[in-house]
Amino acid sequence: MAQPKVLFVLTSHNKMGNTGKPTGWYLPEFAHPYDVLAPHTQITIASPAGGEAPLDPSSVEATKDDKASVDFLNSKQALWKNTEKLSNFVGRAKDFDAVFFVGGHGPMFDLATDETSHQIIREFYESGRIVSAVCHGPAALVNAKLSDGSYLIDGSAVTGFSNAEEDAVGLTSAMPFKLEDQLNKSSGGLFEKAAESWGEKVVVSKNGRLITGQNPASATAVGKAIYKALSAK
Repeated sequence: MAQPKVLFVLTSHNKMGNTGKPTGWYLPEFAHPYDVLAPHTQITIASPAGGEAPLDPSSVEATKDDKASVDFLNSKQALWKNTEKLSNFVGRAKDFDAVFFVGGHGPMFDLATDETSHQIIREFYESGRIVSAVCHGPAALVNAKLSDGSYLIDGSAVTGFSNAEEDAVGLTSAMPFKLEDQLNKSSGGLFEKAAESWGEKVVVSKNGRLITGQNPASATAVGKAIYKALSAK
């Protein structure tokens, strides 16, 4: 039996608003789901610009004691240095079983408003595929609409990086919007979060076809939820 195919999407954005600080995608939010899914699936990596997708250097420092992230950083660089252009996957939902948006602050600036990404999300979901994201990756879902004009997440429980977590890292003012507020608005008030900041939280909605994780601590569990949903297809 052929392995399921998953499209991982990374941000191409590398500047943290007007702070002068770098950003990008967050190391454990790629490494942990990849480690869960790679033995069982075929993974393709894309980004809006294609080519090298920017790794947030702060995530390297933050995970220096996390063996999985360190090993991934040292051995898997080809995955993010040679990404395919996201637009190449328009009209190709039938070739995949799921799409997964990796977190990091970068998606707040590009994937949140990227019309190509929104089209791919719509095509994947309306073709019966799984749509998934972790931490700031759900920024890609905030403005995504279905063919009938409704928000993809309208009426569905969803999670993502919380306002309290954004405040804790001191970056609320650098963001173009508050992710928790916008996810709550687009879902119709159905945003969920862990009881405590930085706690693991994964929300599975739409009969297993919408999977979101709150923060870096949720990355492995998101990978496991995606695998479970793929296994049930």
